[in-house]
Amino acid sequence: MGLTRSEWQGHGAMLLFSALVGGSFSLGAQVAGEIAPAALNALRFAIAAAVVGSVVAATTGLKRANFCAPWRFVMMGTIFGGYFLLMFHGLRYATSVSTAAVYTLTPIMAAGFGWLLLRQITTKRMALALAIGALGAMIVIFRADWQAFMRLEIGKGEVIYFFGCVAHAVYTPLVRRLNRGEPAGSFTFGMLIAGTVVLTLFGWRDIVATDWGALRPLVWITIAYLAVFASAATFVLLQFATLRLPSAKVMAYNYLVPSWVILWDLGVGFSLPNGLVFLGPVLSILALTLLLRGDGHNAFDTKADV
Repeated sequence: MGLTRSEWQGHGAMLLFSALVGGSFSLGAQVAGEIAPAALNALRFAIAAAVVGSVVAATTGLKRANFCAPWRFVMMGTIFGGYFLLMFHGLRYATSVSTAAVYTLTPIMAAGFGWLLLRQITTKRMALALAIGALGAMIVIFRADWQAFMRLEIGKGEVIYFFGCVAHAVYTPLVRRLNRGEPAGSFTFGMLIAGTVVLTLFGWRDIVATDWGALRPLVWITIAYLAVFASAATFVLLQFATLRLPSAKVMAYNYLVPSWVILWDLGVGFSLPNGLVFLGPVLSILALTLLLRGDGHNAFDTKADV
C-alpha cells in the first residue's frame, strides 16, 4: 500500500527541514566562537517565537485553548533549548567531524524512544534504511577518508554533544506524546516562548556581557538565518512531520544533512570534495527511497495508544 497524503506531507516537510538545517552548519561554521552559545540561542529562540507567533496570530489565531497545560511547553522548550546549548558547548572541545559523527546516532536513538514512548515498531526494512542512511552520512562526514574515520577519538566534547543528541532524539516522540490536537504553529509557539524564558534565565550573564554592537554583519546574518529558517521554520516543520510520521522516519532525514552541507558549502564558495564523497548522498537517497515505500500493515506506526 502506498503512502497517504498526510505521510507525503510529512516527508516533504522533513526534506525541507534537512535542507534548512544544512544551511545552519555552513553559516554557523563561519562565525563560530564570536558569540556565547547561551546568548546566541536565547536571541534565536526569541526571534523565532516572534516570527511564529505573528504567523499563528495572522492565520489560526492565538487561541487560549491551544495553550492549556503550559508545563508541556516548558518541558519541550527546555529539552530543545538544552540540545542547542549542549551542541555549541560540545563544539568548544571537539571538531566538527567528530561531533557530526555523533549526530548520526540521533535517528537510531529516536527509534528507541519512539518505541518507549509510543510503542512505534521499527521493521526490518526500516532498520536497513537507517543503516544505509548512517553509512551515507559517515561517508560525507569523513570525506570518504578511511584514515580520518580511524583517527576518530571520543573526548569531552563528543560526550557533551552525545547528551544533546539524546535530548534531540527524545524530543521527537515526546511532541506526539504531549500534543493534544493543537496546530503545529501554536504548539511550536508555546515551546519557543518557554524555551526563550529558560535560555534567557540560564544565559543572562552571557547576554549582558555580549557586546552586541560590535558583532560583524555576518554574525547578524547568521543569527537571522538561525532564528527564522533554522529555528522557526524547522521547529514547525518538525512538529508538522512528527504528527504524521513515526519518530525514526522523522529523524532519519538527519542523514541528509551532511549532503545538504556540501551544496551549501558550494554556495558560499568552498571547494568541491573528492568524487567518492558523492557516494554518501546516493546512499542517503537510497535510504529515503526505502522509507518512502509504505507498509501495508503500518508497521512503522504506533502499535497502541499509550
